[in-house]
Amino acid sequence: MKSVPSVAKTYLRFPLKALTVASLVALLPLTAQAQGVVRIGMTASDIPLTSGAPNSGFEGVRFTGMTLYDALVSWDLSVEDRVAPLVPQLATEWTVDESDPRKWTFTLRQGVKFHDGSEFNADAVLFNFDKIFNDQSPQYDAQQAAQVVARLPAFESIQKIDEYTVEITTKTPNAMFINQLPFMFMSSPAHWEALGRDWKAFEQNPSGTGPFKLDRLVPRERAELIPNHDYWNEARKAQAERIVLIPIPEANTRANALLSRQVDWIENPPADTLPMLQSRGYQITSNGYPHIWPWQFSFLDGSPWLDKRVRQAANLAVDRESIQQLLGGYMVPAQGLLLPDDPAFGDPDFKITYDPEAAKALLAEAGFGPNNPVQAKVLISASGSGQMQPLQMNELIQQQLKEVGIEISFEVLVWETLFNNWRQGAADPASLGAHATNITFATHDPFAALIRFMDSKNVAPVSLNWGHYKNVEVDSLIADLQTAFDPAENLRVYTQLHETIVEDSPYLFVAHDTGPRAMSDKVNGFVQAKSWFQDLTPVHMKD
Repeated sequence: MKSVPSVAKTYLRFPLKALTVASLVALLPLTAQAQGVVRIGMTASDIPLTSGAPNSGFEGVRFTGMTLYDALVSWDLSVEDRVAPLVPQLATEWTVDESDPRKWTFTLRQGVKFHDGSEFNADAVLFNFDKIFNDQSPQYDAQQAAQVVARLPAFESIQKIDEYTVEITTKTPNAMFINQLPFMFMSSPAHWEALGRDWKAFEQNPSGTGPFKLDRLVPRERAELIPNHDYWNEARKAQAERIVLIPIPEANTRANALLSRQVDWIENPPADTLPMLQSRGYQITSNGYPHIWPWQFSFLDGSPWLDKRVRQAANLAVDRESIQQLLGGYMVPAQGLLLPDDPAFGDPDFKITYDPEAAKALLAEAGFGPNNPVQAKVLISASGSGQMQPLQMNELIQQQLKEVGIEISFEVLVWETLFNNWRQGAADPASLGAHATNITFATHDPFAALIRFMDSKNVAPVSLNWGHYKNVEVDSLIADLQTAFDPAENLRVYTQLHETIVEDSPYLFVAHDTGPRAMSDKVNGFVQAKSWFQDLTPVHMKD
């Protein structure tokens, strides 16, 4: 088969800022679509890492993580009417030791092969945990570790029990540990050895156990995935002849690439193009899912957000319905971190509504007014994984906050830079003295939604408590939650924790994404799960 025409190499020779929408589309040659090839325009500005621990946020996990690799557990992304549940993947079952709930025993799936033909077993699992957590091991990779460590903060150690059994010990009893494991992908130890123990070479020629293999990689231009015909799960064998991932960070450029048939599918199309795309026969898919678009406040000395009244005032000053209109209706107004219909949402004392007069009153109580406005700097991106339409949304919020006496300035960063800074934290010089950061994240479980951001033990760079937030009541509830292995008790504590977070307002709660995508009417098989993550294995082109 001929390879799909590439985004012209001129794209690599000019700074991104110098490319207009028209000029980039002009670089995409108009050629006929190869049968069975699905070309996807991503929001990332580069191909996410392919060695087994993707960067570029959860977009990287979706496109070069869950395609090329498997984890011990993952999500069932074949359903669209409920939040995607966790299911076994490379582990078939697991148990928690009743006498020591820090110890988890995992039974591994037998008969699984890596793309290079080598066997997946307990030694492979130990190899992969060491590549992330053991900086004294020969396979340790700081680049991969930077993507994963913050997502598995509960991990302490691992040992092999037998060829297909491992025991993982957590730092403390932690009922949420199972929710952290989908981000721990398994790379082939034998292939790494065969490539001279070189992770850079592994990026160009990776070997996982996933449903796709990497056939071609051109940094900043494309990655081409082909089916793994020997994939262990018959129900998830890839249906497309080839998936081509193309980084197109600018939203209008993505839309033009779709209209000119340079791609068949785009992530996060501009809201104002959706009616036009639909009228021309393109499919528009969406599904509200657990994912929040917030500002995460800094709690360092000198931050204007130290006063809860200021934080609550900001939340009351945002007109979320106007933002929903800006996005063509493709968002759910946020009333907290969780979706309003989440079983753990609860009944917070502080109700997040649009009430600018109440916001002004709170600011006045805190000593601010027309002659003494709150002033804050926020880190934002121009595009990126799950960021929806960050420039337009942030500019509208800036106007709304100014009306009540909060003046905001922005520091616009490249998405990957902003994301890396998330792990560095507000105190790091890379944060440029900012008082908030605007990064979206999934809220599909308590760890994803709260623990990694709110626990004072998880202050960056340990995990993602970027703003150095500390609340004794929140810490206590998190500790209770992590030892609540009973589902009913876990839900009760989680609900109380969410109510407490909403009342304390350590975020500007803005929107929940619905994940709109636009694609050719020839794209078939896609099921949009209620998840940030999606399964590309059933996707193919109609004849």
